[in-house]
Amino acid sequence: MKTWKTSALAVAAAVGMTAVTAVEARDQIRIVGSSTVYPFASYVVEEFGATTNFQTPVIESTGSGGGLRLFCEGVGVNTPDISNASRRMKPSEFDRCMENGVTDITEAKIGSDGIVIAQSADNEKLDLTLEHVLKAVAAQVPQNGEMVDNPYTNWNQIDASLPDRRIEILGPPTTSGTRDAFEELAMEKVSAKYGFPEEYTDIRADGVYVDSGENDNLIVQRIRENKDAMGVFGYSFLAENADTLNAASLDGVEPTVENISRGDYPVARSLWFYIKEAHEGVVPGIDEYVSLFMDDIMIGSDGLLIDEGLIPLPAAEAAEWRDRVANRVNVERSDLE
Repeated sequence: MKTWKTSALAVAAAVGMTAVTAVEARDQIRIVGSSTVYPFASYVVEEFGATTNFQTPVIESTGSGGGLRLFCEGVGVNTPDISNASRRMKPSEFDRCMENGVTDITEAKIGSDGIVIAQSADNEKLDLTLEHVLKAVAAQVPQNGEMVDNPYTNWNQIDASLPDRRIEILGPPTTSGTRDAFEELAMEKVSAKYGFPEEYTDIRADGVYVDSGENDNLIVQRIRENKDAMGVFGYSFLAENADTLNAASLDGVEPTVENISRGDYPVARSLWFYIKEAHEGVVPGIDEYVSLFMDDIMIGSDGLLIDEGLIPLPAAEAAEWRDRVANRVNVERSDLE
């Protein structure tokens, strides 16, 4: 991967030497973003710190939306170098970056992940449909040709085959890429099929769906303690806690590595990170960190992150993304639409 020695000059031309000087004051990579990507990026961070002469990067789990908001604030010491995301950057986020002088951004796709609906392993596994899920989480549901406030408090009220157990779903907040992907894949895409308004994504706010923050490990801990509760989070957290959790099948498909990789599992998404090219060659180690993350040793089919729960890209697609990142191909707004 080539070193971008002209980055500082590019920044100087775009935003003036003040911002560059500010970036130069920092010798530690700063990474923010997705709680789902966090375990994978943290693994790379630790390896990078242990095997190179660079400072170990500082990494924060802020959620995809929160991370990209910080990333797009501008160029300089107070802004992150890299933002992780469990969904692709939105056009509106791209526009904000451009408005704030973050004009050269490299997009890196690292693998796939499934969003699971899991519970304590003390409970019998559930077979849910996306209709069940939609009716459990929606703010309003169709009844007699009208949309009414969601009356369902127990699972068996949605379908008699489900247990007589109160509905309590611990899930991510609105800043989370997991929340964005859940709304898109488990609600928006199927809403019209089940009598909801087209592209319906309103989640109930009556205490049944509980916004549980960006820390997926905390959700895991809470559903271990609360046998009624179910949690919404990435597959990697299920894989890490397979001895104490089980996940529902969705539309008859189990959340497995094979099913998610093939696209058979209905609530699967891609994982990403974004590089602020203006900071390369100024904040030391960015190029080397990115090279390590994108290497087969990390994200290849037998890479170290696979044992951590990352679902690898097909070989040809992985090679394509490795080349794009190595050549610092700038993401364009049209890529995101």
